[in-house]
Amino acid sequence: MELRSVEELMDLLYACRGTWDAPARAGGAWVDLHQHALQTAALLRRSRPADKELQVAGLVHAIGPLLCPGATAAHSGSAADAVRPLLGERVSRLVRGAADPSAPSTDELLRLRQADEEGRAAGFDAGVLEDWRTVLELVAARNSRLGAVD
Repeated sequence: MELRSVEELMDLLYACRGTWDAPARAGGAWVDLHQHALQTAALLRRSRPADKELQVAGLVHAIGPLLCPGATAAHSGSAADAVRPLLGERVSRLVRGAADPSAPSTDELLRLRQADEEGRAAGFDAGVLEDWRTVLELVAARNSRLGAVD
């Protein structure tokens, strides 16, 4: 599946509500994907306020279980492939690397992984998905313009 509009992506993110993801390691907590996505993105917004693509990667990194239920190993790749046409290569690369310990650990990837982990345990109000629509539209528009230049 390839996401072609912010509206399609928003629908998918809303569909994450009530979908639970297993802990990354033994003893970890199960998380609601919708809340986890909001918390991860909010943590990245706090630590990297100017990096909208990193924030968006945090928001969309957890959509894989909806795209290919049951195939845990394929989740990050499915999510990365789905968002690439809409959000661009950098967001896709970050999403793919978020769950792949063999991916080269850049500063941005380490920050995303840290926020992902913190977002599993976070208990704060991370706002609502609609708060992210403008940021998603900005990143999608920037990607669209860059794609037109190629």
